[in-house]
This record gives sequence, C-alpha cells and structure tokens, in this order.
Amino acid sequence: MEGNRDLSAGTEGRRKSATSMRDQVKRREIWLIILGIVLHALYMLSIFDIYFKTPIIHGMDPVPQRIVAPAKRLVLIIGDGLRADKFLEPDSEGRFRAPFLRSVIREKGRWGISHARPPTESRPGHVSIIAGFYEDPSAVTKGWKANPVEFDSVFNRSRHIFAFGSPDIIPIFCSSVPHSTWKSFPHELEDFASDASYLDKWSLDKFQSLMNESLSNSTLKRLLSEDKLVIFLHLAGCDTNGHAHRPYSSIYLNNVNVIDNIAKSVYTLMENYYNDNQTAYVFTSDHGISDKGSHGDGHSTNTETPLVAWGAGVQGPKQMFPQNQSDDGFHFVDEHKHDILTPSEWNLNDIERVDVNQADIAPLMATLVGLPCPVNSVGNLPLGYLKLTETEEVEADLANTKQILNQFLHKSYLKREHSFLFKPFKPLVNYSSIISHIEDLISAKDFKIALKLSQDLRSLSLLGFHYFQTYDWFMLMTTIILGYLGWMTNLLVHVIQSYTSLQMDIFSKKNKLVHQSYRHDKVYLGGFFFMVILSVLLFLEKSPLLYHAYFMMAVFLWTRIFRHLLVLKTIWKYIFQKKFSSFLMLTATCLMSIFILEFLVSSFSERKLYTWFFLFVGLLGALLFFKIFPDRPLLAIYVLAVCWLLSVFTLMPAEIPDNNLLVIVSGAFFVIFGFASRWFELNVLSDKVLSCIVRHDERVHERSNLFYLQAIMVLLSSMMVWLSTSHRTQWKELLFMHQIINWSLAGISMVLPLFSSTNLLARLTSIFLGFAPSFLLLSIGYEAVFYGALALVLMGWILVECANLYLQKLKNFPSQMKDSENRMIFNQNERSLELSDLRVPLIFMVLFNVAFFGTGNFASIASFEISSVYRFVTVFSPFLMTALLIFKLCIPYMLVICVFSAITKLIQLPRIGCYFLVILLSDVMTIHFFFLVRNTGSWMEIGNSISHFGIMSAQVVFLLFLFAITNIYTKNIQVGQHPSSQKMS
Repeated sequence: MEGNRDLSAGTEGRRKSATSMRDQVKRREIWLIILGIVLHALYMLSIFDIYFKTPIIHGMDPVPQRIVAPAKRLVLIIGDGLRADKFLEPDSEGRFRAPFLRSVIREKGRWGISHARPPTESRPGHVSIIAGFYEDPSAVTKGWKANPVEFDSVFNRSRHIFAFGSPDIIPIFCSSVPHSTWKSFPHELEDFASDASYLDKWSLDKFQSLMNESLSNSTLKRLLSEDKLVIFLHLAGCDTNGHAHRPYSSIYLNNVNVIDNIAKSVYTLMENYYNDNQTAYVFTSDHGISDKGSHGDGHSTNTETPLVAWGAGVQGPKQMFPQNQSDDGFHFVDEHKHDILTPSEWNLNDIERVDVNQADIAPLMATLVGLPCPVNSVGNLPLGYLKLTETEEVEADLANTKQILNQFLHKSYLKREHSFLFKPFKPLVNYSSIISHIEDLISAKDFKIALKLSQDLRSLSLLGFHYFQTYDWFMLMTTIILGYLGWMTNLLVHVIQSYTSLQMDIFSKKNKLVHQSYRHDKVYLGGFFFMVILSVLLFLEKSPLLYHAYFMMAVFLWTRIFRHLLVLKTIWKYIFQKKFSSFLMLTATCLMSIFILEFLVSSFSERKLYTWFFLFVGLLGALLFFKIFPDRPLLAIYVLAVCWLLSVFTLMPAEIPDNNLLVIVSGAFFVIFGFASRWFELNVLSDKVLSCIVRHDERVHERSNLFYLQAIMVLLSSMMVWLSTSHRTQWKELLFMHQIINWSLAGISMVLPLFSSTNLLARLTSIFLGFAPSFLLLSIGYEAVFYGALALVLMGWILVECANLYLQKLKNFPSQMKDSENRMIFNQNERSLELSDLRVPLIFMVLFNVAFFGTGNFASIASFEISSVYRFVTVFSPFLMTALLIFKLCIPYMLVICVFSAITKLIQLPRIGCYFLVILLSDVMTIHFFFLVRNTGSWMEIGNSISHFGIMSAQVVFLLFLFAITNIYTKNIQVGQHPSSQKMS
C-alpha cells in the first residue's frame, strides 16, 4: 500500500511538473508569435527602403526655360483605361472609331505610343503624365489616392489649372493647388452595371459650362485669358466600361467614339473661343486594359496607350518612307523595343510614329507652355513632337538635362553629408566641366554635338540618381538575411525543445551539460553594447528609424542564439551520436524538404508545374494503395482520379473566362459531393482502417436536417447565380431583392457548420458546404469547379493519413509505452513530433500554394477579377469590392487549413508545433525570394519578384489569422476509435 502511495505521489508530481512545463511553453510561444509578427512586418517594410524607396527629394530649384513658350495654353485630355490598339484599329466594318483624332494624326500633329510602366493603375499613370516620374510604389498602401509625399507637377507650375473628371484623380493633383478650379463627379455616379460613357460627357458638360460662364464673368474670363494656362479633362468612361464589360464589348468600343467626339468638341470650343492659334493639345491615356477587364501588370494591353499632340508648338505629320528597321538596343520602360512596326490594320504606316515613355509627356507639356520641368521628373523631352529651331531645341533639351542633373546632385549631397565612407558616382565627378562645354558648343552654334552631349549627360544623371537610390542595398540586405536566419534558428530550437522526444533524451535534468550555468547576463550585456554601438553609428549617419529597427532585431535574435549555444552544441552532438541510418534518414528528409520548397518557389513563376506534380503524386499514391491495401482498389482509384482532376486547373488560363453554366453546374456537383461524403460516413464505422475519421453520433437525425438545409442553400445559390447574372446582363442593373438574397445566403451558410456534428468527416463536409454558397456567388467560371476538386484532394489527404496511421499502429502494437512519458508533457491527446511528421506541414504548404495558384496568380494585381462581386454590389465601392475579392480568394485557404487542423487531431500532433514548422519552411522560401528580387529588367519582373517576397513574409500573420478563424469551426472536431485500441486481424 505504501509503495502504491509513493507511486501515486510520483505520478502526481510528474503531472504537476508537466503542467508547469506546458504553461511555460505556452508563455514562450506567445512571445515567440509576437516576435515573429513584429519581425516579418518589420522586414517586409524593408522592401520599401531597398526597392520602393521614394524617388522624390525636396530642396531643388526649378530650371527655367530659356526659350519663348510656343503656346499660351495647354489642353490635356486623358482617356482613362484607353488601349492603343482599340483606339487605332478599325471596327468589323472597316471604319475607324476615332475619326477626328485620326484626321489630326494625318493633317495637324504628331502621334505615337506612350509606354506606361507597371503598376498600370490610374494614379501612378497620371503621376507619370503630369509630374514626370514613376510613382513610389509604396503609394499602393494608400490606395493610390492620398499623396504619400507632396510632389511637383505641370499643374503646380501653371498660372492656373481648370480640371474636370473623376473624384479618384482630380483631387490628387488639384486640391492642394491654390490656383486651381476643379470639379469631380460624385462616386455614386460610377455604376459598373451601366454604360459609363456618361461620365465622359459629364466632364465635357462642366467644361462647356465654364466657357459659357466666362462670357458673363469678368474674373473667370481674365483667368482664361492668361498665359501658362492648363485645362485638364479626365474621361473615366473607358476604364469603368472596360472593367464592367471588357474592352472587346460594344459598350467599350462605342466609348472610344464618345472620347473622340469630346476631343473634337473641346478643340472646336477652344478655337472658336480664342481664335489665336496659341493653344496646344495633348491627348493620351494613363493605362490600357486587359481582355479580362483588369489592369495593373506589364502586359502590352495595359502598358501601350495612345499619344496624339497638335496645335501651337507641335510639329505637323511627317511622311514615313520604307526603310530597314532594326533593333537599336533601346527599350522603353515596359521593355518594348524602340523600333516596332506599326500594325498594318491601323493604316498609319505612312505617317511617322514617335513613341515615348509615359514620363516624357510631362517635359513635353511643360516646354509647350514655357514652364520649368517638374523638379522630380525623370522624363526625356521628346523633341520629335516640338516645332522648334535648332537653338531652341538644344536650349530646351539642356533645361531638361539640368533639371535631372539637379536631382542627382542633391541626392549626392545628402548622401555625402551623412556617410562616414562616402563613395561618389565617378562618371559625374566633373559634371560642371561637361555643362560648360555644352554651353560653349551652343555659343559656337555646334548644335548637333551640344545636343548629343546634353542627352548623354542626362542619361548619366539618371544612372547616378539610381546609384544613390540603391546606395545602402548591400548593408540592408545583409542585415535582413541575418535577421531571418536568427529567427529561424530560434524557432527551430523552440520546436526541438518543446515538441520532440529530444526533450526527454537530451534536455532532461540528468543531462548536466545543458543545465550548466552559461552566464546569460554576459550574453545579453554584450548584445546590448553591440546594439548601442550600431545605433550611435546609424544616428550619426542620420539613417531612418527603420534602419535602427532592422539592425536591432537581427542583433537581438543572434543574442538569443548565443544564449542557447550549449543547447545547439548538445543537439549537434546528439545527431552525430545516432546510428548512421538515422543520420541518413535526417539528411534525406532535409534534402526532400528543400526540393519541395524549391519546387514551390519555382511554381510562383510557372504554375503549370503543379500539373506534373499532381499527375506524379496521383500515380504514386495509387500504386502504394494497391500494394498496401490490395483488397481496397477503390481507394487507389479515388486518389489517382482526384489528383489528376486537380492537375487540370493549372493548365487553364489565369484570366478566367465567363461561364455561368459551369458555376451553376458546380453547385449540383457540391451537393453530390456532400451526399457521397455522408454515405461514406455512414458506411465506414466498421472499417478498421478508416473508422478513425468517424464516430457514433446519437443526434444523427437532427444533424441530417442541418445537412439537407445546407444542400438546399447551395442549390439556391446556384439558382441565384443564374437569376442575378441574367437580370444584370439584360437590364443593366442588379435588383435590390437579388442583393438581399445573395447576402443572406452567403452569411447564413457560413454560420451553419458551427451546429453540425463534431465528427471529423461530418464537420469538414459541413464546412465545405458552408462556404460553397459564398464561393459560387463570387465565381464567374471554372474556379467554382476548382473549389470542389480541391475538396476532393483534401479528402484524399485524409484517407492517406488514415492508412498511414493504421500501418504505424499495427507496427507499434502491442508496445505503446514509448510515448507515455511524452504525454505527461503534451496534452493527453497529443504526442511528440517525429521526423516523419514533417510530411504534414510540407503537404499543407503544397496544397496551400495550389489554392494560391489554382485559378490564377494571387501575387498579380491583374488577378483581381472585379466582375466577381457583381452579384453583391455594382455601384463602385472600392473597400467593399476589395473585401469581397479577398474573401473569395481566402475561402480555398480556409478549407485547406480546416483539413490541416483536423489531420493534426487525427494523428495526435501538436497543432501549434506544426504551425511553427510551416512558418519555418515558409521562411526558407522567403529568403530565397529575397535573393530573387530584381532591380533590372522590366518593372513587371521587378514588381512580381517583390510581391512574392512580400507574400511569403506575410505568411506568419496571414496563417495565424486564418488559423484563428478556422479554429472556430475545427476546435470541437472529434476523431473516431484509433486502430491501436482495436483488435488487429
């Protein structure tokens, strides 16, 4: 009896010790998660200091023009979202859509293609045209609306600016300009369900009203009579119609003709009002629009926009003679070659075409009305558009060069003042002598050489400016990489200490080596002094505060590593003391993990890799099932079929074509899947392999009613897809009643899974059906089928884990004593992590990325298909529309995470430990993407590489957020009877 009491007391003591250890681990994990969120948020900001650093600098004086202004006033007309090809090509009957502007090209002015630089959005496009620089991409964090920093523009320099158009554009450039008169239409006027060409007519009506009012308003007439006057008409119709109806629709193409008529009306009105031939006209677009009705990336449909200029100071058309055009090596900002043949269907091959970069339009407009170029402009003056004498050409070009040189000089000065070891840009050390030489050549009337030297100096100035933009790159990149490596090492040590059997083997109290005092205070003191030294150096260099944060985070993490140095040494010795077969298994697992992670990295640029992956995995899985369970051929066939079905989707175009019939049929497919899952659940209770995913439910009839309700809601959603789309297409509006029904179906269906059975299979089926109505109502094509295919593959993953669990328990039975001590430390229904368990986070990452790329590219701006939200809202509401689009993209992710959580319960893994492993593996990819970030090539390549890095950096927060949401659905999941407790036959 006394022995039993001692044993009981010892067991109770171990329980208390285990509880205390669990509490300590939980506290450490809270701080570790907070540290991870802070680190990833902080280091994600580093891309703005390295690659997205604002090009805007202040403190420079404008360079005045030394020529007489060719024009007294300028009219700028921008057709938002107007593609060059749709503007210039003929219609199906051979008639051109813009007859007036074509007559200008042939009779009055000059034309070309303006090449925009991604991101091809409205705000950065207008900034390029009006201010002459390519906007700091960090402005995307403010929705391209508010000014992240104030910048100079042609409007700022004008005597007065009159502007009419969209509320998303006009206030950006006019609200802070005191000498401006402007009006914008209300947001409510922008309805995606109708023909938006009335928005363009609104701008014309306001301008006509202004001109008419000036006849009786002396103050207004005086303003209109001044020189250096700018009139700006922003026409938003093509952009809105392109999003809503696509650029090949009759509504969009008719809008091109509306814009042409407006340009003609404005020209006629101006010429009749002034009648002095002193007005210059510039017509262009901020960006194009893709065939699927989106923009943002670097595709030619988005970057190629029309440019037509005529009037005072603009050259007339030049005859184009046949000549051998060869590539001269020059590429525009969208990576298009300089010498590109004009398509024959445009019927403009006989008229000389002068292409420009979009930022070149700002110096062109400034020169036409005698204004200094905007001080932050990086545009090159396109002399091919200007009607100037040789002297005036060189003077205008030199003013453009000095303005860009000033930016370089100011940037060089700021860096020299704040650097201990300053390294100048050597090609421009003697810039003043080059300027003097150009001035001497102008005095000697050697204009050709002077012009060539001026253009060469401008190119060097741009290179020098880029040199100082990237001056701190090496230092910052080294710091960020060290920070990530420090974080990953800390995370790995925590997982090994807290979630593996090594805690009992090498971290027990018997191991005196680990528990020796290591003088942690000295480690932290050394780290603190190192931080202070770095902070002082950064402060003396007047580095931004974020630089301090980058360095402090890296030093803090490596200080913690030095604190755990004995632990790391012990782990290292333990690994090498194991049998060679164990070491070989560890090496093979690491190599396989790296291979899979590299595969995932490659899939970001080539999503078709998933097709080959699932073809191979399906075949391999089927063969293994046939070998292990020859009496269960249906399981093998199922795994093969669902993997091959999912492999099809990454072959499909990322631009999802409209197919409402496919969406409607998908609803029926979802219901069939639900019934199949329910039948499987009811017939698998006696199966010794698969019984672990179901358990007896006494409330089966009550749960059946809930299942039927969910099935009905899915079918109703399919019906609403047809009704809402048909009515909107026919009547150009979405009925309020349809909106109410759609919102109700989406909202109620997501709550119902909370009341479903807690059986693993039943709850997952209910979750699938619960999100199905929302996904159907937000789908426009094959992505609805993808949702079902992904669910089938996830079910295949569960079956594989069931089979593996059965085999493992069969091997280990009847000896189950090895894990009993670990259960004292973990929760009663969890076991320690083993090397083979790494497959679970790896499979999760593959499936999570399949959800990422299965129906497009979440990393691309152009993947956000706005027509997906038209069954919920059509009146323009950017925040609501964006929220709906993001929610749609998150639904497949949540399904994957729900299955992941269920599997951790099924095979008794600590979910938080698996989460940390997912983050650890994700950060391996993050570091790789950090090295893949580019600063050369097209802006699309640069932007994509940075977005990939940013997306992987956000995984720690994104996954934590989704885990928290999905935990509401999965926390009560219960698994059935494990094979270990059954008799093995």
